[in-house]
This record gives sequence, structure tokens and C-alpha cells, in this order.
Amino acid sequence: MSDTPVIGVLALQGDVREHLIALASADALARPVRRPEELAEVDGLVIPGGESTTMSKLAVLFGMMEPLRERVRAGLPVYGTCAGMIMLAEKILDPRSGQETVGGIDMIVRRNAFGRQNESFEAAVEVAGIDGGPVEGVFIRAPWVESVGAEAEVVAEHGGHIVAVRQRNVLATSFHPELTGDHRVHALFVDMVRAVK
Repeated sequence: MSDTPVIGVLALQGDVREHLIALASADALARPVRRPEELAEVDGLVIPGGESTTMSKLAVLFGMMEPLRERVRAGLPVYGTCAGMIMLAEKILDPRSGQETVGGIDMIVRRNAFGRQNESFEAAVEVAGIDGGPVEGVFIRAPWVESVGAEAEVVAEHGGHIVAVRQRNVLATSFHPELTGDHRVHALFVDMVRAVK
């Protein structure tokens, strides 16, 4: 059996291409996923940044929301960045009308917590489980995590706020490591996928 996991990137909206490149550089076979039958063929999934309300509505429209929930409940490794973090939360503090989540991490998130687009910034973030010093995090209208449940593990904080969480096979960051050329977070996720493959 090949040791190269097949990892999909949910390609409904957001920065899909950058994740495909980061995953490929971390020795995964990366492909876009738009339909339930494509989701059924992957060993892991990345939910990218973008606009969480739009992503939620498109997931429902494309018939992806329930298959996503079922696969996450069944143990599919998933990594969400920014809007992807919001999609993986059990609860959103200030959801838009009609906004749904996939769930997977027992956490409460606040949308756009770090401010608007023009308040975007980069910061060095120490991430538990990643060697070689801090990861450069790009925060664009980023959420933060208000609180986590007993099973969720906080793996990074910035400015006193939780910005990365892991619960079993599910990882989420409020920042975008795919935009920096540093693919260590993706490599960590690829290892998570290999561990359950």
C-alpha cells in the first residue's frame, strides 16, 4: 500500500490552489473536492480559508454538508484554516443567518475576531507538535477560539487568544500557513492522515 495519502481540498470557495501546493510539497497526493463522490475517495480533507457564511451555504447547495458531517464523525482527518476553523466548530458566537457548521472540534469561535480585512497581519506563532521554531501565521479577518471543551487540545495562542486547536483527527488554525511557503503545518496534518490511513 502506498504511503502517499490522498488529501482533498474542499473547493467550493477560498484559497484552494495554495493548499493543493502546500499539501503536494508535504508529500501528499492533493486534489480538489466539490462533490460527495470525490469526498468518498480521500484519506483526509482540508477546509480552506474564504468566507465562512458563503462556504456553509455552498456546502448545503452542493449536497456536501451532510456527507462532510458523516465523514468527520466517522474519523476522517480534517484540517481547517480561518473559515475552515469556523466550519469545524461546534458553535459560532455570532453566526450569520443560515450559517451552519460541519463540527468536529468542541470549541466556540468568534468570527472576524482579529478585525477587518485592512487589519490583517502576520505573526510568528509557536505551534505545539511542530519543530524548528515558530510558524509564520497570516491572519486575514481571522477568527479566534473563545473556549474549548475537555477533548479539544489548544496547540497555539497569539496575543492571549487561542488560534490553533486539535481534537483527535481534526486540526484547525485561525491563520493561513498555506500563504507563507512554510509547509510544516501541512506536513503535521499529512502525518495525522498517515497515522489513520
